[in-house]
Amino acid sequence: MINNTARFILLTAMFLVHTVLLADNFTLKGKVVDEDNNAVELVTVSCVQQAKMVMTNLKGEFSITLQSADSVVVNFSMIGYKTRTRVLRKPRGTLTFVVTLHPQDALQEVTVTERRRQTSATEQLDIKDLRQTPSVTGNAVEELIQQQAGVSTHNEMSSQYNVRGGSFDENAVYINNIEVYRPLLVRSGQQEGLSVINSDMVEKIGFSTGGFEAKYGDKMSSVLDITYRRPQRTEANLTASLLGGSAYIGYAAPSQHSTPKFTMSHGVRYKTNRYLLGSLETTGEYRPNFLDYQTYISWKPSQRWSIDIIGNISENHYNFKPKDRETSFGTMEDVKSFKVYFDGQEKDIFRTVFGTASIARHFGDSTTVKILASAFHTKEQETYDIQGQYWLDDTQTSEQLGVGTYMEHARNYLTADVQSVKAMVNHKLSKHDIEAAATLKWERIKEMSREYEMRDSSGYSVPHTTDRLDLIYTLSSRHRMSSRRIEGYLQDTYRWASGGHAENTDNSDSQTFYTLNYGLRFSHWSWSGETTVSPRLSLAIVPSWNHDVTLRVATGLYYQAPFFKELRDTTLNQASGITEVTLNDHIKSQRSLHFIAAMDYRFRLMERPFRFTAEAYYKYLSNLIPYNVQNVKTTYYGQNLCKGYTAGIDLKLYGEFVPGTDSWITFSLMKAQQQFDSGHSPSFPLPTDQRWAINLHFTDYFPGTDRWKMTLRLAYADGLPFGAPHRGIEQQNFRAPVYKRADIGMAYLAYKSPGIHGLSLRSIWLGLDCLNLFGISNVNSYYWVTDVMSRQWAVPNYLTGRQINGKLTIEF
Repeated sequence: MINNTARFILLTAMFLVHTVLLADNFTLKGKVVDEDNNAVELVTVSCVQQAKMVMTNLKGEFSITLQSADSVVVNFSMIGYKTRTRVLRKPRGTLTFVVTLHPQDALQEVTVTERRRQTSATEQLDIKDLRQTPSVTGNAVEELIQQQAGVSTHNEMSSQYNVRGGSFDENAVYINNIEVYRPLLVRSGQQEGLSVINSDMVEKIGFSTGGFEAKYGDKMSSVLDITYRRPQRTEANLTASLLGGSAYIGYAAPSQHSTPKFTMSHGVRYKTNRYLLGSLETTGEYRPNFLDYQTYISWKPSQRWSIDIIGNISENHYNFKPKDRETSFGTMEDVKSFKVYFDGQEKDIFRTVFGTASIARHFGDSTTVKILASAFHTKEQETYDIQGQYWLDDTQTSEQLGVGTYMEHARNYLTADVQSVKAMVNHKLSKHDIEAAATLKWERIKEMSREYEMRDSSGYSVPHTTDRLDLIYTLSSRHRMSSRRIEGYLQDTYRWASGGHAENTDNSDSQTFYTLNYGLRFSHWSWSGETTVSPRLSLAIVPSWNHDVTLRVATGLYYQAPFFKELRDTTLNQASGITEVTLNDHIKSQRSLHFIAAMDYRFRLMERPFRFTAEAYYKYLSNLIPYNVQNVKTTYYGQNLCKGYTAGIDLKLYGEFVPGTDSWITFSLMKAQQQFDSGHSPSFPLPTDQRWAINLHFTDYFPGTDRWKMTLRLAYADGLPFGAPHRGIEQQNFRAPVYKRADIGMAYLAYKSPGIHGLSLRSIWLGLDCLNLFGISNVNSYYWVTDVMSRQWAVPNYLTGRQINGKLTIEF
């Protein structure tokens, strides 16, 4: 009897304890969405007090069981969004609510607790430190791209870049779903002005080095996808430095909604690299001036309609009167000296106008139809008459190796117009994101070019003939071109989970997440009558055994649709000695078949977030149009003559090397080869065959303060192949020296407002940059001197030396 009574009391006590424990627990359920009511997957839902955390599923849903208390604090965090915090007062039972995450303001300081997972071939880059980074060109976005794995550049004065063995022209750039263009006649970094991307107006940067989706255009190497920001409040900033300045203002009309109905942004930029060009070996009067204005206007009259307008006007002038130059080159035991005295001048103008307008209709929360129209106009002029009298000496023996005169002349004029109309449809289902578009483009180009170069060595014209006077180079071209392109694509992004029901949010840790993107792109060009079809596929897997690992594979057939430069086929007229230009109307698109395998691993070290990325790739190239590169000018053969391949591996370690800052280091290995289609010709390197490269971007604070910030950029990369002029690309038997450069910048936060009330002073930054910290003489290209003995001497053209740049940034 006593035993039964004791047993009854024990069971009763256990029941009461269990009931109390259940009463102290509660279940929190809900859904996380963005401002457009789209589900946000893989958001971290955490309660730090109770050390519990779950992640939202593919529908943005979550469920977490917590212990009740007087107050329970729950955080919702995801990179790219502002962290939301909900405080629950004595919660009981089951609570359900919807949490809306708002995009992170690019101007605010943030503490990173979770980084956006990359589930496609496009990586989202962080932009919060762009203004404090040392810059040579003033084009902060492109300089950020140049530091990524698989990207190379050998000219700090240029914003152009090569990606995995591709040329400058193989990189697509989009702003708000519209492809943008660069000037066509630019041949040197000194001539380059401001790029079309205004970094003050940028909200998001997506960048892909290969295997990108079908929605991106007909380029073989990379995609840079820019999204301009809609201001959430009135804001402004001013920047001034020895290399130029900028002003930006953003306005958001007062609204009762979280997203303003009407916003507009205006940006003005001015650049002059006169101070920078003063460090070149060629002295003279440099007068470059580059001016740019952009605007972005967005209006949402209702939840169903939205209208966006982007406008850009750019005026770039480059005026130069050279005086003299003295270059020493060779080895310590064999030093050569090259002296030139100049006469003449160069005057270049690049005037560009670009505009887009779009109207979107939203049918519910799942379907959007958008119509976009764009127009691009460029008027370019490159004119110069420069004469140089040179001496090439051996400094050891005082022997005069070459004496002569050269004369360079150019009258190049080009006008280009590109208009387009694009219709887009996007439809979202529970697991699918379907997108389709059709584009019609009109292209009109007018060109008139006349160039020649005369060389006279020791009284003999080169090349020397007994019966006539020949110039070493003469070109004549006069063309008008008009064509039409029809482009379209259809793609779907399918997300699902296995290892449990995707709808069940309680066991998300045991699930494997999949993201499959597949699509088809087509294009037809009226000029050549060519039609191309491009299938593309990518798959990302987040395995159940470790949600910090993402495995990615991608493949696809990519075409490089020819533009005007690729069409120009040059032929030497033996009777007149003039190189004549014809436009090849039988040219085909260059073709590249991509195979990519990648792995991302997120981890924490010393309580700080890091991400390691490794990508291996192979690209089979066919229908290649060979080309030569001199400085940043790309000259094509105008015919499909070659095939080849590019293979390599890219590694990147990204994270908080120092608490509260972002740094990264990249290492790349690559081999890029090509060969002529005819016969069994041996392979030879592509002009962009950079076999290895290391880049470092390191940010730190001075000890004991967060007001002093230091940014260090290092580049150490293999030199590119080159050869004597007029010898053919297969004779590129030499390789330029290794490119080595270090830039360091220090920024001091002189003033920081304790709060923000309307358009008030927010912060003042004082900056000091040391460009080319170690004063290394990097080689950009070569000038070839030929004497009467037909010997050729490669005289290096060095880039900029060490320079100091001061900078002031005021934010409102």
